[in-house]
Amino acid sequence: MNTLYYGDNITIMHEKMGKDAVDLIYLDPPFKSDENYNLLYKKLTGKPVPEQIVAFTDTWTLDDAKEQVARTMPVLMREHGVPDYYVDFWRLWMNALRHTNKELLAYLIYMVQRLLYMKTILRPTGSIYLHCDPAASHYIKVMMDAIFGHENFRNEIAWKRAGSHGSSKRWEPVHDTILFYTKTDKYTWNKIVQPYEAGYIEMKYRCKDVRGLFQDVSLTGVGVRRGDSGKPWRGHNPTEKGRHWAIPTALGAEMLGFKDMSTQEKLEALDAADLLYWPRGGDGFPRLKQYPGKGVPIQDVITDISAINSQAEERLGYPTQKPKALIDRIIQASSNQGDIVFDPFCGCGTTIYSAIANDRQWKGCDIAILPIRLVAAQLASRCRLVQGVHFEIDGVPVSVEQAEHLFRRDPFQFQHWLVERVGGFPMMKKVADKGIDGRMYFETREGLKEVLLSVKGGNLRPSDVRDLHGVLERERAAIAGFLSLKEPSKSMREEAARAGSYLYQGISYPRLQLLTVQEILEGKRDLHTPTKVSTKIVTGQGALAL
Repeated sequence: MNTLYYGDNITIMHEKMGKDAVDLIYLDPPFKSDENYNLLYKKLTGKPVPEQIVAFTDTWTLDDAKEQVARTMPVLMREHGVPDYYVDFWRLWMNALRHTNKELLAYLIYMVQRLLYMKTILRPTGSIYLHCDPAASHYIKVMMDAIFGHENFRNEIAWKRAGSHGSSKRWEPVHDTILFYTKTDKYTWNKIVQPYEAGYIEMKYRCKDVRGLFQDVSLTGVGVRRGDSGKPWRGHNPTEKGRHWAIPTALGAEMLGFKDMSTQEKLEALDAADLLYWPRGGDGFPRLKQYPGKGVPIQDVITDISAINSQAEERLGYPTQKPKALIDRIIQASSNQGDIVFDPFCGCGTTIYSAIANDRQWKGCDIAILPIRLVAAQLASRCRLVQGVHFEIDGVPVSVEQAEHLFRRDPFQFQHWLVERVGGFPMMKKVADKGIDGRMYFETREGLKEVLLSVKGGNLRPSDVRDLHGVLERERAAIAGFLSLKEPSKSMREEAARAGSYLYQGISYPRLQLLTVQEILEGKRDLHTPTKVSTKIVTGQGALAL
């Protein structure tokens, strides 16, 4: 079934998708996750995150976890069939980048690990398109050569996404790069054409016959041949001019019965069908009549699809959102109706909407629950799809038992989910940021105030609450929330009470509040604040409280 996966895409691919599961992968991994998330938050709540607060820590930090992945990467690469010489290259490369660009190194570690699994889930006839910034595309291209094989590289596509800004002492950066690889040499490909540029027909097709406008093109190619293509026809000998007959392979194969014909017989068939143009002057060699088709084949420089402007109806809040027309072209070229399209960084869901419009099945994944909410709302309101009938959402706990399972399987994702479930921002690092696992905000007359969030999935101790009290004082925040899978003890509640109250407009609010997963899921309690900055999305079918 069509599926929205909530979680880290590497876990989803490894544990839930299996080998040869999808026909086409399109991915646009965000290099600045904080910008995407903060702007989406503003789109959904109408409230900007305070500039002085880093609410969503950028993913691309070379921390201990990524260093560990880098050290074990050679083993993982060999397990996925990467040749040893690329593995050795990886080691040298990583050592060099540690001294020159640690942020880029963190990005490459993250991406290479996931690309290995993308190859596994891709069917033998499948294709992958990776959308990236030119600043990193050459690094990614080398690693895709290693993973998918240089022989399976098809195109480096340049998409002109913007006009000139005129602010740099260099050639203006106005394009993105899309790397196109296939899994094997037997892959799905559909001929797609794009409209001719204005004036092209009038400029190129200047002759006319009963069929309409045409241009005459050469029927010979450079070089001498010894077979049929080098022999004379009707007194015209291409060998004398150092050339040979070069009839387009696909021309007339069915209509004129070219199969098993000699070159000279093909020329006779073309002449009988009035498809040859005989010039009056020059060398007198016949030329081929070429009539305009429906358009020109798609090219690896895309200039006819503009970026989404700020007022576009399809715009959903992501600064890096790509136009649906761009994804349409990719899906139409590299998949067939009924095929499965996968976007491991689905964000606001453009790939999913394109798949639906083009009669493809789809799977999307995102590590943050706000995008999952957004896509679910769009599927319901714009596409009229009903959850459970047309698509399912996987990985979002709806019971205490499912929350416990998520904690056992992926403690970090559990932490991430629980912070977002109460409307907060999770910290993207896999260790708490000075005792803070997330933040949320409420509005006052003085502006947005901060609520610090701490998550505990395992056993609880009174010292956990005492530590959070210390963080609350240190950060000078208004309120702190302690979110737990298990029920807090009496001594923990007593410790929370010692934090006192936050007073606003004559009403007191506990400064340190304890909240369990069961209370959250059953809607019995919520964090008690003067106002709410809600991230719930309201559709015609009601609020989505994932």
